[in-house]
Amino acid sequence: MSQTLNIGLLFLPSFQWLDAVGTSDLLNNHSRETLSSVSGVPKHISDKAPSIKWHFISNNMDPVQTTTGPPQHPTTTYKDCPPLDYLVVPGPYPIVPLPEGCNEFLQARYVDPHVKAILLVCTASLAVSQAGILDGHKVCTNKCVLRDLIQTGGLASFSKKVEWVGDRRWIVDGKIWSSAGITAGLDLAAEFAKVHFDEEVVKLALEMSEYSPLPDKPDQFAFLLEGLETTV
Repeated sequence: MSQTLNIGLLFLPSFQWLDAVGTSDLLNNHSRETLSSVSGVPKHISDKAPSIKWHFISNNMDPVQTTTGPPQHPTTTYKDCPPLDYLVVPGPYPIVPLPEGCNEFLQARYVDPHVKAILLVCTASLAVSQAGILDGHKVCTNKCVLRDLIQTGGLASFSKKVEWVGDRRWIVDGKIWSSAGITAGLDLAAEFAKVHFDEEVVKLALEMSEYSPLPDKPDQFAFLLEGLETTV
């Protein structure tokens, strides 16, 4: 019997819809629930897939509006969120303060040994850096936003202990998994699945998705930060 994974998807105000949908949906394609529902999938493969239970987290139970699409309804709050194995954070507008209680939630989950990885998509890393959990880590983020922050001096308001990486599509540093702009979240999810899930499950999920993941480097968008100093 395969394991059951509890994965949280953090709803921050006005988060990028594709950051959330692309990353979570690709991960969910590796689940036993999805594979067993598809005609033609061999049972010996779907049996090796993990069961995935999703938890949609916000500061309260009010619907959260994304950049586009319908408002999203949380299923739990920071306070009531059950134990998680993994946490996925799609990117919001990065210079807006996190909701009340979010810093404490992130800090608690970061040090929780049960949480084995935190996946940050696009500008999520800039936003989450407010909680201090990225200090000492190498981290990717949206290059256009990072470029703007560098050129306007706005990066100085972020932690000086974070090492922003400008020439990668995604990077893994300890339990922090981070990706660059928007669609790089798909590549981050694919790498996560490759590391954590059965090889036959991963191959089948990618074929079902008709997706060929990009590696961390070379990154065709590295030119966006060429000549700029990414350290504060």
